[in-house]
Amino acid sequence: MGTMFQARGLPSGVSPELFGQERPDITASIHQAYVDAGACGLTTNTFGGTRFKLPADADVVAVNRGQVRVAREVADKAGRPVMVMGSVGPTGKFVKPLGPLDFSDLVAAYEEQVRGLAEGGADIIVAETHFDLAEVRAVSVATRNVCDLPLCLSMTFEQGVSLTGTSPLTFIDTAQNLGADLVMVNCSAGPAQLAELAEAMAPRLSIPLVLRPNAGLPVLEDGETVFKMGPAEYAEQMAKLPKAGAKFLGGCCGTSPDHIAAVVKAVENMTPTLPESDWSGVVLTSRAASVPISAGGPFALIGERINPTGKKVLTEELQRGEFSQAMIYAKEQLEAGAPVLDVNVGAPMVDESTLLPDLVLRLVERHTAPLCLDSSSPEALEAGLAVYPGSALINSISGEEGRMETLGPLCKRYGAPFILLPLQGKKLPVAAADRIAIVEKLLAQAEELGIPRRLIMVDALALAVSSKPEAARECLDTIRYITQTLGLPTTLGLSNTSFGLPARELVNTTFLAMAMSAGLSSAIAHPGAPGFSETIASGEVLLGRDRKAANFIANYSDWKPGAAQAPAAARKKPAMEGLPDGELEMAVIQGEKEAVVKLVKQALENGERPFEIVNGKLIPAITAVGDLYERKEYFLPQLLLAAEAMQAGFGVVKPLLEEDAEAEVKPVFVMATVEGDIHDIGKNIVCLMLSNHGFDVIDLGKDVPAATIVEEARKRNASIIGLSALMTTTMVRMQDTVDLVKEQGLSAKVMLGGAVVTREFADSIGADGYADDAVGAVREAQKLLGARRKA
Repeated sequence: MGTMFQARGLPSGVSPELFGQERPDITASIHQAYVDAGACGLTTNTFGGTRFKLPADADVVAVNRGQVRVAREVADKAGRPVMVMGSVGPTGKFVKPLGPLDFSDLVAAYEEQVRGLAEGGADIIVAETHFDLAEVRAVSVATRNVCDLPLCLSMTFEQGVSLTGTSPLTFIDTAQNLGADLVMVNCSAGPAQLAELAEAMAPRLSIPLVLRPNAGLPVLEDGETVFKMGPAEYAEQMAKLPKAGAKFLGGCCGTSPDHIAAVVKAVENMTPTLPESDWSGVVLTSRAASVPISAGGPFALIGERINPTGKKVLTEELQRGEFSQAMIYAKEQLEAGAPVLDVNVGAPMVDESTLLPDLVLRLVERHTAPLCLDSSSPEALEAGLAVYPGSALINSISGEEGRMETLGPLCKRYGAPFILLPLQGKKLPVAAADRIAIVEKLLAQAEELGIPRRLIMVDALALAVSSKPEAARECLDTIRYITQTLGLPTTLGLSNTSFGLPARELVNTTFLAMAMSAGLSSAIAHPGAPGFSETIASGEVLLGRDRKAANFIANYSDWKPGAAQAPAAARKKPAMEGLPDGELEMAVIQGEKEAVVKLVKQALENGERPFEIVNGKLIPAITAVGDLYERKEYFLPQLLLAAEAMQAGFGVVKPLLEEDAEAEVKPVFVMATVEGDIHDIGKNIVCLMLSNHGFDVIDLGKDVPAATIVEEARKRNASIIGLSALMTTTMVRMQDTVDLVKEQGLSAKVMLGGAVVTREFADSIGADGYADDAVGAVREAQKLLGARRKA
């Protein structure tokens, strides 16, 4: 849409949505060109149609409604079925803890947009080009709050992951949990690369897939951005995508009506090869991980330790609104090999609806493991789900009056799998038949509420055998029925079994082995308890789920009888190998802000000089974080967390650096998003990283004219000018600054970056450097600084 508008006179810096409002004839002509090319769907000119992208005085609902109506009129005159697809793009903002926005702010903004799209007559809501899973969830929640239109959710990926670390498989796991009708991958690459992403989704994909690649990457020719992949080449590559599992094909950046016409002709007699995934179960997700739990394994252990019951220190901290002990329990359980963490803040005299989301945010900021939210309060659970970026597990929905009616729709809206607990009334059901009857009643209720089975797992209810000797046998019978007859995954609060007995770990691990044999899928337990990890690992071998015992051999080749230990894979922590191992350096690498501040103060008290702390410890640590980021072992959340920890440490020594005789004058780096472009996420991250590497960064903001950038660089005696652009329509403005720098004879080097910018483009306009991400920007800036000093 951007390139089509640009070719029809879109002025630089003007919103395509507002331009389309002023010139509906141009918008209609673009849609008509694609209908004439044979398209069966039109995406509306509303990609930037939120309050965050439109001018403050714009009527968001009216703009979106008007742009849909233009597409609707063209579609209705086509003489054949043509869908109007309401386009919903990213806001350019991050939600907490990555950014300043509350999830509710994001949902409210999207509700405005979706309301306009629905009122205008859209057939389907299509989220396009999103790079953060939390924002995808916000579009879904907003759409379901406003209308019942079909929903297509999309993300865009670079080198197999999104900007914030989501893989294609974790994306579709979450999208399917949210009840999306279609999933889509668009932008970022050409057809061949999107075929690889489709392959990565195949193991659990169960809804139609839409693939909309770019026509290659843009280049600059005669002052205009051009996509070099022509219609014939594009169509040839697109013709391979139906075999990769795509049911719907389309085009993103650079795909003209000619491209679509060529694709229509190339695939007109093809039938898609749809994925034949027979996987069933629940999938828990975080922003960067998926944990599938199914009747056929592999077994999942849900760490139970973040629960104040019987824990005095944790209880007292939660009552004070503190989380130190909870964070210690989280780290210990993850190091012991737990893939999921149960989170319960239900201590006496606490407000769970405030405390639970606060702790969830802390855990999400620090760890990638999916969470299980455990509370009897529906308000607390909703607050927790609202800040969680993936598909959390809810523990639990029982037969208590009204609980399914309250929590079931909540879980459906937020895409949250949940545990069915076979409890009804005050009497504990001991017999398997009684438990099964309650489960089947709850399943019937869930079905009436339109809740899919993919969100449901069952707690088989472990009761103490010290008071009910038959309880264990009945529990095993329940597991077999749920697994074999109902086909649902199961879990247990394992430690209940041994209550009141000596040698509880022995009883628990023995029962765990028996339950795994009966089909148990997961357990809520203490992963560090003796024998648990060993029982699970050996059980996976004996049940034939660890092929050729590969994982067992890798993790337990050095095992000694009686020596409790976590799996070797958890103990090795490969992401930390080869990194600075000092306590302060590791605190920066792990993003532990409070620890960094404390350790910097200690170093100063011990006589270390401020300059030595910065150059000898803080900068090597943040450089190591950059290495992890480049190796795809860290992603944007960890990068930001470490950068903020580094900033906190630097803040302690900054006042003292001026007193240090060795302190150097920092090189000045002037940064701006070019004129006409209002995107700044990437620029802001680059600024943060450069500041942490010894640059004095002057951030001029977004939509900055070349004259302003160059004047500021001259005034500040800048060593480097950094330019950012996200759109093909604005990247051409970068040349204005490059030319003006040369015209005025400034010695500053010019570095470019942004989603659509390439090194070839940078070279073609005479820029001095190029970076494709924040870590690369630091490396390139250091290289340019060295070259400038030599000159």
